Amino acid sequence: MIPTYSAEEFSELFLHRKMGSRLDDGILQTAKQVIDDIRSNGDEALKRYVKKFDGEVPDAWLVESDERQRAWEKVSDEVISSLRAAADNIKSFHEKQLQNTRFMDMTEDIMSGQLYRAIERAGIYVPGGTASYPSTVLMNAIPAVLAGVQQVIMVTPARNGDSISPILLVAADIAGIDCIYRIGGIQAIAALAYGTESIPSVDKIVGPGNAYVAAAKSLVFGDVGIDMIAGPSEVCIIADDTADPAYVAADMIAQAEHDKAARAVLLTTSQSLAEKADIQVKLQCASLPRREIAEASLRENGAIVLVDDVDEAFKLANRLAPEHLEIQTVAPLQQLGKIRNAGSVFLGSYTPEALGDYYAGPNHVLPTAGTARFSSGLSVDDFIKKTTFLYYSEKALQSASTHVCNIAEKEELEGHARAVKQRAGMKEGSGNNENSQ
Repeated sequence: MIPTYSAEEFSELFLHRKMGSRLDDGILQTAKQVIDDIRSNGDEALKRYVKKFDGEVPDAWLVESDERQRAWEKVSDEVISSLRAAADNIKSFHEKQLQNTRFMDMTEDIMSGQLYRAIERAGIYVPGGTASYPSTVLMNAIPAVLAGVQQVIMVTPARNGDSISPILLVAADIAGIDCIYRIGGIQAIAALAYGTESIPSVDKIVGPGNAYVAAAKSLVFGDVGIDMIAGPSEVCIIADDTADPAYVAADMIAQAEHDKAARAVLLTTSQSLAEKADIQVKLQCASLPRREIAEASLRENGAIVLVDDVDEAFKLANRLAPEHLEIQTVAPLQQLGKIRNAGSVFLGSYTPEALGDYYAGPNHVLPTAGTARFSSGLSVDDFIKKTTFLYYSEKALQSASTHVCNIAEKEELEGHARAVKQRAGMKEGSGNNENSQ
């Protein structure tokens, strides 16, 4: 079922082409039209697009507290317990990322450092409609709350006009979300970016969505911050002959069932494992509810790659820079240092990627399409601004003045030099200006 390649073939077919798909021009044009209209016309435009795209306009955008309270009665105690356990793990992991304002230098004459301040308002986009993703709520909102964001706003499309899945409302309460608005799609991103009469603007928008949501986020970036433009989900598994082919197959299927465009790649030193994993994929897909999606993904975007040794596997993986990297080898911890580019790493045969998606604690909002080469997964830092500060005494400025003026005058920015000279008691032209000599 899954195409098999040599390392050379895989490199040519997968690594020498752009991994992510460029945003569709037609989708971008549609998104721009919607955004511009909502930016200019607020709620009136918002209602028009909700009616157009969703078919029914909610009676109220804001989910009131009584509806949020009633949601708890509709979710089983067992599921609530699981959500709380996952939230505790996510909080425990992310609170260790917090940093305090600090001094870099501190003497009588010179002080410098960094202020750490949370953004004031964050928007969390949560896909809705026919599916519910409480893990998205927890993973996106908890780091924002821990960072100290003053107001965390969630938007999610309603079902049948007004209804929002109770499990999303419960997850929002557990995560500490302040306000929830029943709106999705391009119109939700536009409202969060620019505000309307009913929905306040935010400083940063995070959370996954379809191609239209991704396009909208790309267009509002710069006016507000965003987390990333996410592509199809991906997993790369490095496995030797000690790996269990059933586990390998299960993890490839778990990724493939997301979407037909999802990518699952196995890099292995073992011909036997490759063959057995492919057989297991066929057997396990047979009873999968999303069989058609998973099989199409594995057939069209999956790969089994035979490599000469584990080092070659890591070289390919680092070039691929996958969203998720699993290491199912005899000594995975010893090979952690070989990883340069990956969104998140899962070590050992008993650490499936699904564990990270829902429960373990590290964030599941991760860079895709090779962007792990230069970016990281969502963290507390995404909701923090770092502001540097500086203090110089008169004595310290005088000591530095010649150096500052030399550089400023070399760049032909005399006003910069004069701002220092006035304070340091320097005469005009007292820097080492070659043009004045």
